[in-house]
Amino acid sequence: MSNSTPPTLPASDRPEVAARLRDALLGASFTADGLLDLLGAPAYAALARSETVPALRATRGDTPLEILVRLFLLQQPVPHARVADVLPVAACLESGWLTSAGADEVAATVDVRPYGGPGGEDWFIVSDLGCAVGGAGGIGSRDEGVVLGVGGASTTLAGITVRTPVAAALDLGTGSGIQALHAAQHATRVTATDVNPRALHITALTLALSGAPAADLREGSLFDPVRDDETYDLIVSNPPFVISPGARLTYRDGGMGGDDLCRSLVQQAGDRLRGGGFAQFLANWQHVEGEDWQDRLRSWVPRGCDAWIVQREVQDVTQYAELWLRDAGDHRGDPAAYEALYDAWLDEFEARKVKGVGFGWITLRRTDSDTPSITVEEWPHPVEQPLGDTVRAHFDRVDHLRAHDDAALLAAHFRLAAEIVQEQVGLPGAEDPEHVVLRQHRGMRRATKVDTVGAGFAGVCDGSLSAGRILDAIAQLVGEDPVLLRDRTPAQIRLLVEQGFLEPAD
Repeated sequence: MSNSTPPTLPASDRPEVAARLRDALLGASFTADGLLDLLGAPAYAALARSETVPALRATRGDTPLEILVRLFLLQQPVPHARVADVLPVAACLESGWLTSAGADEVAATVDVRPYGGPGGEDWFIVSDLGCAVGGAGGIGSRDEGVVLGVGGASTTLAGITVRTPVAAALDLGTGSGIQALHAAQHATRVTATDVNPRALHITALTLALSGAPAADLREGSLFDPVRDDETYDLIVSNPPFVISPGARLTYRDGGMGGDDLCRSLVQQAGDRLRGGGFAQFLANWQHVEGEDWQDRLRSWVPRGCDAWIVQREVQDVTQYAELWLRDAGDHRGDPAAYEALYDAWLDEFEARKVKGVGFGWITLRRTDSDTPSITVEEWPHPVEQPLGDTVRAHFDRVDHLRAHDDAALLAAHFRLAAEIVQEQVGLPGAEDPEHVVLRQHRGMRRATKVDTVGAGFAGVCDGSLSAGRILDAIAQLVGEDPVLLRDRTPAQIRLLVEQGFLEPAD
């Protein structure tokens, strides 16, 4: 790992230069769509793997877009005269976006990567040289204080975040400002914090270059920069959640033992949320010998909050150690040093009786209910991003179910959610299927088994009849006592509503 000082960043107090640079980038089609058109799908995909040769081959010409790709994405020096035809070179040199590289060439001082917003916005994510995902050099062997660009974790968090208009949003551990950039589109005021002052500087650059309003930037760890009397409608964090022996890399290692950082973040969020507000995090958690991992996570949920926690993946401790040692580039150095580091990770896990590490999403919602809802589940299957509306709808359904006992549930009206299909599984020629499956094609894309009553009930839910009247009709068709059917079916209805197969029609 390099201990060299990262290069000087562009000035963050020159918004007029950022605006001119943005206009020039857009004028040259230096956008996500423009890159795909120029590079083609194979070279574009190779960039995401930090393989630059295909992109270099695709940018041998002198078009403005090719020059900008070589300059900002591939970090290649470019002749001053060619850049001057595309960018306001003098202003970029003066404010630090560019630097002289030899007698007649200039080079970029930061990675600038086009990023498409959810509404088709053309944004730009700034990061340290070589640290954008799909940048020129890959991330390994970087100084501990560097700031990474957009990656799979950050886009996942952006996709699951509830996007409703709010007065105040907080981005904890902002990094390069991706979450703050998204929040600025629907929050009147955005506060962004980071323990790394370099990250706050780069966040300011990301927002300015993307044409977004400036954020309130504060230095410090977790909630430390937040005043005791400050609360928010939305809190988001992609924290340094990696569970490691020590904190070598600021951007990923939290510096607390085990999964204490993620636990502390979740537990402290409750007091910072306004009524009805959401807190959404990515996290790692330990699977400890002799302990139910779901109970571990339930214990993290603060009082006064509903929670929906989804485990997306579990790795054994060897897979986990190898993943993050490779992330740091340790496998490319001295083999003996790599083995010593690997051994230290396994010693740490063994001491804590950790058998695996889970990864997933944690969403809290502040509630005034005396009976908070806590759902902890494992769902490793493909989902449809963005999921923000799905997350919000989950908690809406929680409210509905909490407010309706079985009698009220049978008096309520429901409709089948969009794009639900029914699958029947059984032997060929059999009179009845062995089981019936309802499957979602949107959102979480769940599948659930139902009996023939459940399938029939869901199939006729269009909001016109109450649940009780539908069950009475089914009872008459199948020759069953309607009282008994009403008595045993509400649990199945609750499950279908909870999982999003049925939606309240009122």
